[in-house]
Amino acid sequence: MPIKYAMLVGDGMADLPIPELQGKTPLAYARTPNMDRIAASGIIGRIATIPAGLPPGSDVGNLSLLGYDPALYYSGRAPIEAASMGVSLKANDTAFRCNLVTIADDRMVDYSAGHIETQDALDLIGLLEQELGSASIKFHGGVSYRHLLVMPDFPAGCACVPPHDITGREISPFLPNGPGSELLRTIMRQGREILKNAKVNRRRKQGGMTVATDIWLWGQGRSITLPTLAERFGLSGSVISAVDLVRGLGILAGLRVRLVEGATGYLGTNYAGKIAAAAAALAEEDFVYLHVEAPDETSHEGSLQKKITAIEEFDRHIVGEMLKLQDETGNLRLIVTPDHATPLSLRTHDSSPVPFAAGGPGISRDSAAVYSEDAAKNMPVRSGAGLFNDFIKGSL
Repeated sequence: MPIKYAMLVGDGMADLPIPELQGKTPLAYARTPNMDRIAASGIIGRIATIPAGLPPGSDVGNLSLLGYDPALYYSGRAPIEAASMGVSLKANDTAFRCNLVTIADDRMVDYSAGHIETQDALDLIGLLEQELGSASIKFHGGVSYRHLLVMPDFPAGCACVPPHDITGREISPFLPNGPGSELLRTIMRQGREILKNAKVNRRRKQGGMTVATDIWLWGQGRSITLPTLAERFGLSGSVISAVDLVRGLGILAGLRVRLVEGATGYLGTNYAGKIAAAAAALAEEDFVYLHVEAPDETSHEGSLQKKITAIEEFDRHIVGEMLKLQDETGNLRLIVTPDHATPLSLRTHDSSPVPFAAGGPGISRDSAAVYSEDAAKNMPVRSGAGLFNDFIKGSL
């Protein structure tokens, strides 16, 4: 039987040692028998998913994991999400990620407006488009707090900071700066005034829910084109994720997006639906890229217990079920990895190398017994693009 391939990504799963965990990382401390099984039956190693000089985000990290050198292809986060949302960008368009956020006393209280429900968010984005939209300013609704703003002929060189990097901090030093920044700041100020009087926010406040007080613009870039995985490796495949960023990368890579009802990008997502989608993909195609966002989201929140829970849910409901599929078919090669580290102590992304484990047909066993940052610390560092190439070609 031909070999099938599955890449299982626990977003932001890697971390630093934490004193409360007796100096272990959350990944090492959590109960992860299934990831440990992959490590014990196969190999572990380290990968540098974030090339020097590029921001340590999920855009760069997942681009690496899918086998693309970000130094060659990366142009910004928002145009990748535009691909997922079906937003067509002209050559002179710049897409911005537009978060719905909560700011109080000029501090970033919540980069996600309390992980705002998608319907409430779409109502707010629709109001912003109605009040601020024009031929040169277009708002596009996404999922939960994640949306887009598209403008033509925006100058290059504006510095914009991700809101999840400044949780709890005073926002003034991190507002857009550089060419075009005054326009962005004006849009953000106008957005605040519109959201202040929005019916959705009045209802949320009355119900004791987090209010989306502001929009935050960042992650800008122009359209991106990638050679597909079919063109590069002869692979057909699917991507399964709750977030537009990863879906967009899948579309650009020529993969099919398999939507899963109830996939939230947080704890308690529809894991069973994701596994069913992965099994269906592998019955028809060569490759599946299955992404889980919860470890990263809980890291941004700074919640140690939630991150441990997210890692354990990923291990039990994703890795464990994929191992069952591997046992049943006998032709499935698995790799498990984060796209980057998101240390709880930082509450944002880090560019340090992260551990991976791989097992299945064609992958020899090494001496590893468990999967963790410490277990992989003495391994040589591979590039993300190099890891994908070796994974597919069986040369790990």
